[in-house]
Amino acid sequence: MKIRIVVVDDHPVVRDGLIAMLNTQSDFEVVGEAGDGEEALQKVEKRNPDVLLLDLEMPGVDGVETLRRLQEEKVQVRVIVFTVFDTDERIVSAMQAGAKGYLLKGAPRDEVFRAVRVVNEGGSLLEPLVASKLLDNVNNPDALTARQKEVLKLIATGLLNKEIADQLNIAERTVKFHVSEILAKLGAGNRTEAVAVATQKGLI
Repeated sequence: MKIRIVVVDDHPVVRDGLIAMLNTQSDFEVVGEAGDGEEALQKVEKRNPDVLLLDLEMPGVDGVETLRRLQEEKVQVRVIVFTVFDTDERIVSAMQAGAKGYLLKGAPRDEVFRAVRVVNEGGSLLEPLVASKLLDNVNNPDALTARQKEVLKLIATGLLNKEIADQLNIAERTVKFHVSEILAKLGAGNRTEAVAVATQKGLI
């Protein structure tokens, strides 16, 4: 029985490269591809894959939202996140939303093949760098990450989410995610309160 895989990435060139790479393995069969989360959910429903190789940063429905929707709908597919993002909060969000593996783009081919096989067998797999970041977060869940501190400093200067996104060269929805994490970690109800709490704690 071949391992049935759906590949999801919003960059066609990356998608094609991944598919070509996966197709070199005799026990793999790529049964579908998608360019965003909405299309991914449809492909999973139609193709019933064993493993979903999922990018995080995509237009519309992103990777984490896709994971959450798969969880809500109790879809039986094992998901490996394959992304350039190695920030703590991204990793934690993806794992909390049900990802079974987390690989960084640029991982060796053999690492990708191994991840697919391990996850398909019911295991989970994290690259060492990812695992250490995840452990740091578990051991100190209330600590702000380096990126969250950057966002917090820009909030303190009065910048809006879009302006923060432009300055840090990240998506606006990523900024929204950071802001909600900052508020939660600081126990603040809004941005002004977050700045006040952060100032008291000497974070800014």
